[in-house]
Amino acid sequence: MVPDCHIHTYLCHHAIGHPRDYRETARRNGIPEICLADHMPAPDGYDPDNRMSPDDYPTYRAMFNELMATSHSVPVRFGIEADYYPGCESHLREWLPRQNFDLIIGSVHYLGAWGFDNPLYAGQWDQVNLVDTWRHYFKLIAGMADTRLYDIVGHLDVTKKFGHQPAPDQTVALAEPALDRIAAAGMAIEINTSGLRKPVGEMYPALPILHRAYQREIPIVFGSDSHAPEEVGFAFNQAVACARQAGYRHYVRYQNRIATRHPLPG
Repeated sequence: MVPDCHIHTYLCHHAIGHPRDYRETARRNGIPEICLADHMPAPDGYDPDNRMSPDDYPTYRAMFNELMATSHSVPVRFGIEADYYPGCESHLREWLPRQNFDLIIGSVHYLGAWGFDNPLYAGQWDQVNLVDTWRHYFKLIAGMADTRLYDIVGHLDVTKKFGHQPAPDQTVALAEPALDRIAAAGMAIEINTSGLRKPVGEMYPALPILHRAYQREIPIVFGSDSHAPEEVGFAFNQAVACARQAGYRHYVRYQNRIATRHPLPG
């Protein structure tokens, strides 16, 4: 099986379980490696209900150090999910390089003041133009890639979470400019299985977008986006099959923000 590079902890305020419980689930499920990737603290007060506070971050690092000090068959990497939003760059450029992360996942969760993937605000999807909204989202993804601050794009088409999406050919057309910028930045994308647990009922990204990523030689990683220990490695057999269907035969692992290439299992 493949590593799970997207694991959250209770410190983000919307997950449960200690990292040691996630690692034990990985062992039972044959997952060879996991990476903690909780939502990073934001000193400007951005989205405080869904991430660590600055005061929580030492605890996050201490939990990782505790795992590293404990003998176990499943290695643990130290990562972060660093949200991209206008104005975040100055802090990220100074803070991220000082943390010695193994990998940095970039994600977009807000369009302006709208938390578009938050169930509390899902009703707003019925009031927006789908194509314009998706275009806005992918412009932010492209801008995130242009910063060269991140290693991986998380849940690339998470805008479909509640089932609101344009026609398939339109979604591909909207995604392709962002894929070009992701490729130019040397980033990977995540096959994120959490969408199978959401109303849309499919992985991120959709197969046609994943195929376009393969055509651009964009590497892939796998993430469950676990918010509970039992979700580690969720539907990874299906994710590997999807990667193969898109054309992939290899994936990458990160350590010290350096990617190494590995053959897909099976």
